[in-house]
Amino acid sequence: MKSLTLLLLLAIGPAVASADQPAAATYAVQQRHLLGGSGGWDYLSLDPAAHHLFIARNDRVMVVDTRSGKLLTEIPGMNHAHGVALALARHRGYVSNGQGNSVGVIDLDSLKLLGSIPVSGKNPDAIVFDPASGHVLTMNGHSDSASVIDPAAGKEVATIALPGRPEFAVSDGHGHVFANLEDKNELVQLDTKTDKVENVWSLAPCDSPSGLAYDAASRRLFSVCDNNLMVVTNADNGHQVARVTIGKGPDAAAFDAQTRLVYSSNHDGTLTIVHEDDADHYSVLANVVTQPGARTLALDPSTHLAYLVTADPAPRGAPVNGFTLLVVGKQ
Repeated sequence: MKSLTLLLLLAIGPAVASADQPAAATYAVQQRHLLGGSGGWDYLSLDPAAHHLFIARNDRVMVVDTRSGKLLTEIPGMNHAHGVALALARHRGYVSNGQGNSVGVIDLDSLKLLGSIPVSGKNPDAIVFDPASGHVLTMNGHSDSASVIDPAAGKEVATIALPGRPEFAVSDGHGHVFANLEDKNELVQLDTKTDKVENVWSLAPCDSPSGLAYDAASRRLFSVCDNNLMVVTNADNGHQVARVTIGKGPDAAAFDAQTRLVYSSNHDGTLTIVHEDDADHYSVLANVVTQPGARTLALDPSTHLAYLVTADPAPRGAPVNGFTLLVVGKQ
């Protein structure tokens, strides 16, 4: 972990509440739903129209009804699943299989596995659907690359070499995908028309960026870092515009366009909620107590509820017990 110096904080300026910041509100865990089951977990994805929450759960994908908190089904056939990219208009989901070096294809209507697409990259981790190109991109953690899949053709059509180990990625919907480079503390911009690296930007003093979120209106990127820091970057030019203190051990981030809130789910058992006062100024609104290990999340833009998962504390390598879905909202 790295600590920020006073000089660095002064260089960016303090996060001061603005006149349009929402009145103080209490955020808390509103519901807990015991889901159970064995195995680790990683990213969460949400289909708000169908009220389906997808949880990558090692050898399967769990599908939960967000209205009831009940497990609807489990989609088997995965090999160390990391994440699910949703192409809602196509009624398809795409699952990154880290140990299978492949992408599982899910029918979002039947919630069945349709097949698998091999990729040349090693350990596909984060996965994103890019509407502009219609392609799915996997971020390959063991080969410093991104695999580009054409869903219509059902195959990998390109591999993009990256200058570091990619973590989470987001699409701006207009021909660019952005990804954190965990080992280089950088942010990479990919052109999905040419399938090439367009820019690489420093995130210093960020240490090990993981989760990434995007505000399409202000064109701001939010990278969450291991050293209790969220770095805000201008997606047009790579300029760093703000730094915000968050909880420890984040692994996911989300942005709510309607409320202008940025969420960081942290392994220390907190959910940091940050208000976007304007494009370049941010204020911490709350640090919600969740549960240790609740490090990944999905946000419902219609209800403004955040969904996180975790399990009972246990030594590394021990069986998972008490796997639970947490629902966080404003009281």
